[in-house]
Amino acid sequence: MKGKIICLKADLFKVMDLDSKKIYDAKASGLFRMKKQNLLVGDVVLFDALENNKAYITDVLKRTNELVRPPIANIDLAIVAMSVKEPSFNDNLLDRFLTILSFSNIDTVILFTKWDLLTSSEEEQMNTICRYYESIGYKIFKTTTKDKNTIEEIINLIDNKVCVITGQSGVGKSSLLNIINPNLNLETNDISLALGRGKHTTRHVELIPFNNGWIADTPGFGTMDFRGMSETDISQSFTELFNYSKECKYNGCLHKNEPNCMVKEQVKNNNILKSRYDNYLQFIEECKNLRKW
Repeated sequence: MKGKIICLKADLFKVMDLDSKKIYDAKASGLFRMKKQNLLVGDVVLFDALENNKAYITDVLKRTNELVRPPIANIDLAIVAMSVKEPSFNDNLLDRFLTILSFSNIDTVILFTKWDLLTSSEEEQMNTICRYYESIGYKIFKTTTKDKNTIEEIINLIDNKVCVITGQSGVGKSSLLNIINPNLNLETNDISLALGRGKHTTRHVELIPFNNGWIADTPGFGTMDFRGMSETDISQSFTELFNYSKECKYNGCLHKNEPNCMVKEQVKNNNILKSRYDNYLQFIEECKNLRKW
C-alpha cells in the first residue's frame, strides 16, 4: 500500500493511505535505522496495514526535495512568514530561508505580517525592500491576521499543493493557519517582551489537509545553517548574484575580493540590495567555517 506521512511524534508516524484516505498509526522498519535513513513528514512510503488501525512502513519513495529545519519532504510551495514589527524585520533570517529554499528547488513566496503596526516612515522603508524582492522574482504578501482579502489570495495560491509555512517565531504563522481553517484551533502565544521574539507554540511538523492539498504547521525557530552546501551553492542560490555573475571576469567568481566583479559593481550602483550582499558574504564565511568542522 502507498501512503503519505502526515505527522511524526517521537517514533510514531501517522500515515494516510493515498487511495482510501484512511489514517494509520505506523512504525518504521528497523532497516531505516540500519541505513541511517530518516523518514520525514511529507514522504511517500510503502506500508503494510496491520490490525487495530496499525501499520508498518517498509519503504520510502524518492523525494523531489527536502528540508532539514523544518524536517519535511516533497514540498510544492514554501511561504516564508516574516514579521515587520514585534518582532522586528530580520533581513538576515529572511535571506537564510530564501537561500536554502532556492538551493532545495522549492518555489517560495514571502509573507510580511503585522503590517498594520508600522509607522508611515517604517512602511515606506519596508515598501522599498518589498519592491526589491519582487524585482528578483518573489511574490510578496503584506497582511495582518485580520486581512481577509489577502488570506483569500493565499488560500487560492496553496490549493492542490503541499505547502510549508515557515519563518521566525512570533510572526503569526499559527494565527494565519487558524484563519485559513478555523477548525484547527492551533495554540498561539504572545511575544516575549524580554526576548523580543515569539514563544514557540508548535512542537512538531504536521501536514494538515486543506481543500485538495496540505499545509504544514512547523516549529518556529531563529537560526538556520548551510550544512551540505558549498560557497558556490550559496552564490548560485542568490538569484540576482547568479545572473550578474555571467559578466564577472573570472568563472566561479565568489564576489568577495576578485577584480572586475560585476556583482560588486552592481552593489556600488545600488542595483543589488546592500543588505542582501552583506548577508551573502556572511553566509559564505559561515559555510567555509562549517566545512572546517
